[in-house]
Amino acid sequence: MTGIGFLTIARRLPALVSQAVRLAWLAGPRDTVVTITLSLLGGAFTAFGLLATTGVLSALFQAGPTPERVAAALPSLILVGVAGTLRTLVQAGAGWAQSRLDPQVSRIAEERLYELTSRVGLAAFDDPGFHDTLQRARSRGVAMADVVVGTAINVLTAIIGIAAAAGVLGVLHPVLLPLLVLAVLPDAWAAVRSARMRYSTMYAIIPATRRKWIISELLAEREPAAEVRSFTMRHFLLRMYDAVATAEQTVLLNLARRQTFAKVVGEALGGIGTAVVYVVLGLLLAAGAVPLAVAGTAVLAIRSGQTYLANLMYATNRLYEEGLYFTDFLDFCADAETRVGSGHSEEAPETFERITAEDVVFTYPGSATPALRGVSIHIDRGEVIALVGENGSGKTTLAKILSGLYPPDGGRIRWDDTDLADVDPEELRRNIAVIAQDHTRWPLTARHNISMGTDRGEHALRSAAEVAGADQVVAELPHGYSTLLDRRFKNGQELSGGQWQRIAVARGFHRDAPLLICDEPTAALDARAEHALFERIRRHADGRTVLLITHRLASVRYADRIYVLDHGEVVEEGTHNRLIELGGLYSDLYGLQADAYST
Repeated sequence: MTGIGFLTIARRLPALVSQAVRLAWLAGPRDTVVTITLSLLGGAFTAFGLLATTGVLSALFQAGPTPERVAAALPSLILVGVAGTLRTLVQAGAGWAQSRLDPQVSRIAEERLYELTSRVGLAAFDDPGFHDTLQRARSRGVAMADVVVGTAINVLTAIIGIAAAAGVLGVLHPVLLPLLVLAVLPDAWAAVRSARMRYSTMYAIIPATRRKWIISELLAEREPAAEVRSFTMRHFLLRMYDAVATAEQTVLLNLARRQTFAKVVGEALGGIGTAVVYVVLGLLLAAGAVPLAVAGTAVLAIRSGQTYLANLMYATNRLYEEGLYFTDFLDFCADAETRVGSGHSEEAPETFERITAEDVVFTYPGSATPALRGVSIHIDRGEVIALVGENGSGKTTLAKILSGLYPPDGGRIRWDDTDLADVDPEELRRNIAVIAQDHTRWPLTARHNISMGTDRGEHALRSAAEVAGADQVVAELPHGYSTLLDRRFKNGQELSGGQWQRIAVARGFHRDAPLLICDEPTAALDARAEHALFERIRRHADGRTVLLITHRLASVRYADRIYVLDHGEVVEEGTHNRLIELGGLYSDLYGLQADAYST
C-alpha cells in the first residue's frame, strides 16, 4: 500500500466505478438509469448556461444606453435562468434516485456477505487468516458498498460537470483549459496520499482491533458475565483492553499527524496554483487575446470547473479510500467462493446400506499435527456405533467429517457406492441429524429451537419433544412452544443446561434423518436423565443408524460396534465384551470408570 502512486490509483478507479455501477444495477436498475441520465442532463444544462452567460455579458458590455443593453441581454438572461432551473430540477431528481439506491445496495451487499459466510466450509472458521479477511469485510467492507456506489455516481457527476466547464473553456480559448487542472492538482495529491496512509494503517491494526472487540464481548455479553464476576476478572480484562486500545490509539494519533501535514502541503500548493490561474487570465485580457465578455465567462467557467474539480477530487479520494474497504469485501467474497466448492456431479443419497470411511486424513488449518491419520471404519444401516477415546483422540473430528461438515484431506467417505466428494454437502446434511455437546442456544421460540425452520407438523414436533424429554421442559414454559428462549428480549425465558440439552436432543430426533450423530448428548444431564436418554435413543431409533460419541463408557456397552481412537488413529474395534477381553485401551478406560463406582 505504501508504495502505490497516483497513477496506479487512477488506473484502478475505472474498474472500481464499474464494480460499483454493476452493484447498483443489481440492486436497482431503474434508479441507476435515472441517476446517471439525470446527471448527464445536469452537465448539459451547466454547459448551456455558461455559454448563454457569454451572450449576457457581450450584450451588457456593448456601447449604448443601459436600457438597450439590458433589453439586448434579456433573451440570454432568460436562457441562463431556464438552464439553471432545469439543472436544479434534474440534480434534485438524480439525488432522489441516488438516495433510493443506498438502502437497496446495502441490502444486496449484506445478503451477499452472509450468504457466503453461512455456506463456506466449517474448516474456514478454524483459519485465522479467514477471520482477518472476514473482520475487514464485516467491519468496513460491506458497510462501504452503498457509500462506494453513491461516491462513484458523484465522481461521474463531477466528471460531467468538468467536461461541461472544460468544453466551454475550450470554445472560449484553448489556453484556459490546462489552467483548470493546475488549480486543484496539489489537493488531489494530498487527498490520495491521505487515503493511502489511512488504509494501510487500518489494515495493519486489524488483528488488534479484532482482539479488542473480543475482549469487549467478554466485558459486555451475558454468556461470560457470571464467570467474569465469579473469578473477579473485571480488572484483568480492563487492563488487557486498555493495553490494546492504547496501542491502537498511538497508531491512530500518528496517522492524524501525518495526514494533517499532507493536507497542509496540498492546500498551500493549491493556493499557489489558483494564483497562477488568475495571473495568466489577467495577462490574456491585458494582451487582448480574449474579449472582456469572454474573460468574464471564463472566470465563471473556471470557478464552476474548480468547484466540480474539487468535488471530483473529494469524491475520488473518498471513492479510493472507501473503495479499498469495498475491495476487501469483494476479495472476501471471491475467497469465500473458492471455499464453498462447486461442480458436484452426483445427487446426495437419501439413505444407505453402509457408510464407509477409508484411510481418512485431516489436519486443521494452521496445525502441524494431523487430527486424523488414516482412519477406516464402516457403519451399516440400523447399527448403533460408538466412537470412544480420550480427549483429542479425533472422535468429534471424525464425526464432523462423516456428517459432511469437513472434507477430508485424504481418503474418502462413501455412502454405499457414492463418494461424498462428488456430492453437494448441503444436500447431504439434510439426511443427517446431529445432537452436539456444544449445541447452539438459538434466540428463537421453543418451537423453532426444535423444528429449526422446518415444517413437519405438530405431531412430529411433539413426538420429538416427548422422546427427548423436552415436552416436560416446554410444559413449564409460560407460553409453551411459543415461548422465546432468550432473556435478553421481552417475555423471554432462560433454560438450565440440562433443559437446553433436552431441547437439543429433540432437535436431533425431529430431523428424522437416516443417520443420527450424538456427540456427548448427555454432557449436561444428571445421572437419571442420562440413563433415560440412552434408553430412549435405543428404543426410538426407528430404523435410524446411530453414531454415538461419549466418554461415559457404560452407555456404549450395547453398541453393535465400538471404535477406539487414540491420537487420530483407530487402535481397537469390536463389541464391548471383545474389547474388555482384549485388555487394551478401552478396557483400561472402562476399568477406571468402573472403579470409581466400586466399593
